[in-house]
Order: sequence, then C-alpha cells, then structure tokens
Amino acid sequence: EVQLQASGGGLVQPGGSLRLSCVVSGVTLEDYVISWFRQAPGKECEGALLYDSPGDSTYYDDAVKGRFTTSRDNAKSTSYLQMNSLKPEDTAAYFCAATRVVTEYGRLCVGDSEYEYWGQGTEVTVSS
Repeated sequence: EVQLQASGGGLVQPGGSLRLSCVVSGVTLEDYVISWFRQAPGKECEGALLYDSPGDSTYYDDAVKGRFTTSRDNAKSTSYLQMNSLKPEDTAAYFCAATRVVTEYGRLCVGDSEYEYWGQGTEVTVSS
C-alpha cells in the first residue's frame, strides 16, 4: 500500500518559518515527482506550489518562489518543504502528492487524478 504522510504544520507568526515533511512509503521516492499543494477554505485551487522532479530543476510557483524551498532525502523516503517569511495568506491545509510523470501543469485541485498518490493535509496557520 502506498502512503504519503504529511506532518509539521502548526501555528506561526507572520515572518516565521515552518518545515513540513512528507514521508512516502510503498514506492521508491526517487522515481517520483513530488509536488506540494495547499487549500484554504473558500479559495480557488492554486495548482501545485512546486514540482520537484528527480534529476531535474525544481519549479516554484510565483506565490512561494524565494520563500519556500523543497528538498528530498531518498534514503529516508521523505520530501521536505521549508517555508520561510510566512504570510497570513499562506494559511491553508498543505498536501504532498506524488506521480511518476506530470502531464498537466494547470490549476489542479487537491486530490486531482493527475497525481497518483496524495497525502492527508497538514494545517498551517499564520497569524499574530
């Protein structure tokens, strides 16, 4: 059984940092593109915040470029999302997703079948 287990969310003040983790089990992480998504209540789908492709450059959406950084530890089968300079508008549930090949780069919603596997959300609240 393939599982993606996201964790690390919490409450942080504006300007603060958090690091999210996504532990992948049941598949070989290095064979998969990992993306992070977020969903806030009442907001439209943003699409992927980033695309972390094995052996390729990582693409970041403008909304997070320069503030968020992803990395992966294949030995631990874990993807990380380091979030710095957090803003109230970053408040959302964050989801990791894995797929072998991305063919659609549009504004996908959380749970879209473009990705083979999804983790459960981890809540991030940015507030003073």
